[in-house]
Amino acid sequence: MRVRPISPSRAVAELSERIAAAGRGSWLRVAVDGAPPAAPWDLADALVAPLRALGRDVVRVSARDFLRPASLRYEFGRDDPDVFYDAWLDVNGLVREVLAPLAPGGTGKVLPSLWDAARDRATRARYVSLQPGGVCLLDGSLLLNRGLPVDVTVHLALSPGALARRMPDDRIWTLPAYARYETEADPLRSADIVLKMDDPDRPALVTDVQGRHSS
Repeated sequence: MRVRPISPSRAVAELSERIAAAGRGSWLRVAVDGAPPAAPWDLADALVAPLRALGRDVVRVSARDFLRPASLRYEFGRDDPDVFYDAWLDVNGLVREVLAPLAPGGTGKVLPSLWDAARDRATRARYVSLQPGGVCLLDGSLLLNRGLPVDVTVHLALSPGALARRMPDDRIWTLPAYARYETEADPLRSADIVLKMDDPDRPALVTDVQGRHSS
């Protein structure tokens, strides 16, 4: 694996420029994927202002607002890593309310949140319209093997050791799901852009993984 060290601010600038240069004639759906210790929501949030400064309308969406109801997530217990991997995310709702409307010929109307997992009820959010050429920034975990119709994928990679050290105690039970993800989704190779985040203050852009090249 070859990497290029990069500062957090420069990573945001480079990603913003790359995203802003893509797909100007239609909406652009960008998935920022990573386990919670990598904080993919922080990177997605950081991209909003630079993209707007570069002339792109932006809507922010988080996969954690598209989880299935607790009765389905916890049907087989609260700490089953396979259910967490396979059944927590409401893939159909996310596609229906966010990603499909931003496909060519779509309406451009996005529901930014669907389900409040803490209260276990619908958020009652209102639809928002994304201007043509606008960018949807979706953050979440375990996103790359879902068949989600996205245009650009960014993966925040953690080594197994860093993931285990930094995972919150109440989420240690999810580690087998992330190990399975590495095998089945192979995010280092399948994502368009990969940032190594073992040290969040010193990220590194992956430029080559056994024949996979990135700028």
